Amino acid sequence: MISVYLTIVIVSLMIAYAGFEGTMRVFAYLDLQMKFIPIKIKMNYMKWNMKRQLDKDRNYILKELEKNAKDS
Repeated sequence: MISVYLTIVIVSLMIAYAGFEGTMRVFAYLDLQMKFIPIKIKMNYMKWNMKRQLDKDRNYILKELEKNAKDS
């Protein structure tokens, strides 16, 4: 029950300090940040997969170049 009162006091103090528009901007910013977290996780996963695949391709190309150099 104390957490509800504390939340109401914090929000009312935010409105008193920054006004209603400023407080709504803070909540909109927090909402956007929360929506961006899964996107950042997906980007890191894609980065990891791309790096793994590029390392495989690089090793394959280097082996082919060595084989071609020995044949020449």
